[in-house]
Amino acid sequence: MSSHQTAATQKCVHYNYSPSSSSSSALEGRENASTVVTCSGEKDKRLHCFATWKNISGAVHVVKQGCWLDDVNCYDRSECVERKDAPEVFFCCCEGSLCNSRFFYSPDTTKKPRTEGPPVLTTLTYSLVPIMAVTAIVLLSFWMYRHHKLAYPPVLVPTQDPGPLPPSPVLGQKPLQLLEVKARGHFGCVWKARLLSEHVAVKIFPIQNKQSWQNEYEIYSLNGMRHENLLQFIGAEKRGSNMDMELWLITAYHEKGSLTDYLKASVLSWSDLCLIAQSMSRGLAYLHEDIPGHKDGHKPAIAHRDFKSKNILLKTNLTACIADFGLALRFEAGRSPGDTHGQVGTRRYMAPEVLEGAINFQRDAFLRIDMYAVGLVLWELASRCKAADGPVDEYMLPFEEEVGQHPSLEDMQEVVVHKKLRPTLRECWQKHAGLAVLCETIEECWDHEAEARLSAGCVEERVVQMQRQTSITVPEEMITVVTMVTNMDYPPKESSL
Repeated sequence: MSSHQTAATQKCVHYNYSPSSSSSSALEGRENASTVVTCSGEKDKRLHCFATWKNISGAVHVVKQGCWLDDVNCYDRSECVERKDAPEVFFCCCEGSLCNSRFFYSPDTTKKPRTEGPPVLTTLTYSLVPIMAVTAIVLLSFWMYRHHKLAYPPVLVPTQDPGPLPPSPVLGQKPLQLLEVKARGHFGCVWKARLLSEHVAVKIFPIQNKQSWQNEYEIYSLNGMRHENLLQFIGAEKRGSNMDMELWLITAYHEKGSLTDYLKASVLSWSDLCLIAQSMSRGLAYLHEDIPGHKDGHKPAIAHRDFKSKNILLKTNLTACIADFGLALRFEAGRSPGDTHGQVGTRRYMAPEVLEGAINFQRDAFLRIDMYAVGLVLWELASRCKAADGPVDEYMLPFEEEVGQHPSLEDMQEVVVHKKLRPTLRECWQKHAGLAVLCETIEECWDHEAEARLSAGCVEERVVQMQRQTSITVPEEMITVVTMVTNMDYPPKESSL
């Protein structure tokens, strides 16, 4: 049989360990659950079989067996053999039908011969090693104190080329495969990948964008960054060397993609709009908040600085989570934000003060810049909502009518700063009770005066209020009550954010 297996001929043993109290042993569970599957893949791509297992107190516990996509490390291997020395999780792949039905552990034992050193050298070694270890611990502690953060943890996910760095105990030895590119941007590209049986997203930066990768990694590593409306961080990795180095961030994967992509393809109901707007503003309010008493430690206030619909991802249930913290800035008492350039972000979402280069480098000024962009994203949601009694236009980016798809900085300065224009709020939106409130909220978010803008928490309250108003159906004799409700006071603007 040819070693180059095709989709039509490759068969593999398939097994996925699922703990069960009823099974008497892991081996018994394996025998009950094992099946044979026919693998499929792209034309002209090889197919392989793989197996992963653990050695627990001398007993073999199979984790998973199945099909493996085209991998140069598996070429022309008729047997499934793990050769790494004492891995936490054993992994092997091979070519040939059902070649993973049997698997072996055969570590590479080629080691340099050991030479005995003279007694004096041995004595010096035993004397100096403890001193050097204590010195290293003191220096490391001082470095951690100065930087107010933990040293870089080696959360590494080895794939086809393990690279020079050792795997971490968190994700080490779990096979990760890049499947397809889902997005490209100025930073690099985002891949859909598989980590064992789970799909994850892998954001790959070239070495030229190391600062963006480093900043995003540091923001994700801050206390309190786990929140349902912030993208879940899984791990980070450096791969390759010198100018060929790639920098990886591994996060949760969301099939629906970005809000921009979703709005291009879908029209929103009123309840969809409210759900996205509320979860989006809740996530930003949490990001902006300084929480000294957080259970994970002091969470600092963080400004996003590139807030836009492309950086908002949608979960399966349409709740939003905020992504891309490559430009984010954290604010801690007694510390300056550091060396930062004010005129950053995506041009069409830049606030007037950013376009003018007239930023006050204080925390609240940066948070208000985010809020200007929130106004534009809310407008994008409104423009694709079918709740109003009128046509729903094709999706357009903010200011696309005024400046097209690739505006220069000068184009945006002319429209936003000098002419003080904003995207059009349609007349038909004002006839819908909820959209009318949303329009007022949008205008207060993108106000030319930064101090007049709403906070993210206030926007969240407004959305909740909009939902409440539109969910109440009122008979004719209660019209006076409706008037009172629709004219009720809104939550006050928060001047200090």
